Amino acid sequence: MSHVRLPIVLVHGFMGGSPQWQSQREVFGATGPVIVVDLPGFGFNAHLTAPDSIAGFASWVLDHLTSLGIERFYLLGHSMGGMIVQEMTARAPERVEKLVLYGTGAFGAMPGRFETLDESAKRAAKDGVADTANRISATWFLRGEADPKYPGCAGIARMSAASSLQAGLMAMKGWSGADQLEHIQSETLVIWGEADRAYDWSQVERLWRDIPNSHLAVLPNCSHAVHLEQPELFNTLVLDFLAGG
Repeated sequence: MSHVRLPIVLVHGFMGGSPQWQSQREVFGATGPVIVVDLPGFGFNAHLTAPDSIAGFASWVLDHLTSLGIERFYLLGHSMGGMIVQEMTARAPERVEKLVLYGTGAFGAMPGRFETLDESAKRAAKDGVADTANRISATWFLRGEADPKYPGCAGIARMSAASSLQAGLMAMKGWSGADQLEHIQSETLVIWGEADRAYDWSQVERLWRDIPNSHLAVLPNCSHAVHLEQPELFNTLVLDFLAGG
């Protein structure tokens, strides 16, 4: 397998943060630079105001990469981050060498999600950040709270600002990238855990069928946090794809 040389940019999802990518930073770092982003309002950037649109998040990440002197890159987005990287690719297609859409879809409203975004927003306002982080993080794992990676994931989610929960949920609700899929020119890998409770098969199939040069990987025995549940398989799939395998 040839070496990956361009930077790999990793964009987390709703209530995520850069610490969730520890395994990927170590493994991907052996092939080239790895850029892990903390979105405004989340993770180590919880003090920043979160945009209320996917387009706003996309513009922020593109500007952040420009400020780092990074013009062309491989791009991977998870969950809400997958929506953000679709928007980034639509806005700056010349900057994205290859694209990985992981545990995500083309419709922000997320048909088939374990609960509607409106319900999540109401419960978050009532329960607060900590309880919301614990509850939602459990849905990301096939084994729920019994997964050994759950505590760390929930801890990252608890770093989120309360206002960012509402902003992120509304940003997703108001977004659709379905009309942009056929225009994505970057070679794309779609990754999905077969027991994902946030994005159902219809979302994943739409990405795979509508993006012209796309490939699909469905991973068994995992849910929405494939990179934590099956890190070795996930890392191998991504690196092989980026290296041209």
